[in-house]
Amino acid sequence: MTVMRTEAMAEAATRPTMSFVAIKSEEQLDLQALHRARERLVTDRTRLINQGRGFLMKRGIRVETGRHVFQKELTRLAVEDTDDLSRRMLILLSDMASELDVINDRVAVIDAEIKALAKTDADMQRLIEIPGVGPTIATALVAAVGTGTSFEKDAISPHGSAWCRGRSRQVAMPS
Repeated sequence: MTVMRTEAMAEAATRPTMSFVAIKSEEQLDLQALHRARERLVTDRTRLINQGRGFLMKRGIRVETGRHVFQKELTRLAVEDTDDLSRRMLILLSDMASELDVINDRVAVIDAEIKALAKTDADMQRLIEIPGVGPTIATALVAAVGTGTSFEKDAISPHGSAWCRGRSRQVAMPS
């Protein structure tokens, strides 16, 4: 197995069109893991909210989009006595509200860590100066490309701009 891998690497190195990926530092890998954990939590939160909205829609209760709107509606339904929902459904929605609180707290902790990291890094601070780029995007970009030294030094690098175009939809936006 090792011989085949070595041969493949040697062959790849001889190809003129082969591009190589820079090795990420431990800090970059940790930061990427932090972003992936945040993304998983946000996905779980969205899934939970969509399920709750679906439960309510089937009972004739329409809730506007947005997590804050949904969470306010959950609170209202838990406080008000409604004939539209069974006791079992109220318990399920109450459990969902508790689960959402836990997820929101975990996302907030990660967001605070991301903000703190962004304040301590000069590259991230420069990125934050760009309109529309906050700590989440700045840290995700630095985690992915580091200082950008793996791209060509041209004024407009075709590799760098192509990388950014390909990743623009993958960067998680704060919710």
